[in-house]
Amino acid sequence: MIRIENISKTYQKGTQTVSALCEVSMDIPAASFYALVGRSGSGKSTMLQMIGGLDRPTSGHVWVELSKRQNLATLSRNDLAIYRRRHVGFIFQAFNLLPTLTVLENILVPVVPEKKQWREKHTFAIELLRRFELKERAGHLPAELSGGEQQRVAIARALINDPDVILADEPTGELDSQTAAVIEGLFKRLNSEGKTIILATHDLGLARHAAKLVHLEDGKIVRMERNSIATTRSKDAP
Repeated sequence: MIRIENISKTYQKGTQTVSALCEVSMDIPAASFYALVGRSGSGKSTMLQMIGGLDRPTSGHVWVELSKRQNLATLSRNDLAIYRRRHVGFIFQAFNLLPTLTVLENILVPVVPEKKQWREKHTFAIELLRRFELKERAGHLPAELSGGEQQRVAIARALINDPDVILADEPTGELDSQTAAVIEGLFKRLNSEGKTIILATHDLGLARHAAKLVHLEDGKIVRMERNSIATTRSKDAP
């Protein structure tokens, strides 16, 4: 579904050139669960940005096969926006909810450009609220929610357009261990329903739920390993 071919990404910081990714290659099959792990600055978040079409590689290619095969590195800005809106759900560590909008309104933000689907998506948003036990919070503002509730709203927002791929950047970094366990369970369930999940995380407790661990260091993949525990758990699941 996703093929990354020799991508590199450099940034200019004053007079210094910083290398965030260096000739990284990787295949990510559809409906898989990958965790990108490594220390801060290892390239995890940059990798998510490349896959999500939020940024372009300095060199190399990111191929995505959905309704057709596309090279994200060469798409126009408009086509990248359409790709993100229709195929990718983003979840961030800091939740990134709009403080003046209610829970329901925050979930519906990605739908705004798709006016023709408004009624259908509004019904789906109510279903997501019910599914994530947030229905009683629909009219509340983000500041009135706990951290776990805010992250569940962020996940619901990422799902509103029924994306093929969910990208999550340190999704449990701001949560206590008990709340993080709830979010971990949500990711496992979403993957079992056929969503491709790609996490960037320091949290090895969260990473252990992924079927494949990709270890990054200084912008390079230093090791890829199959998580036998997660794979066995997936096979044994009803």
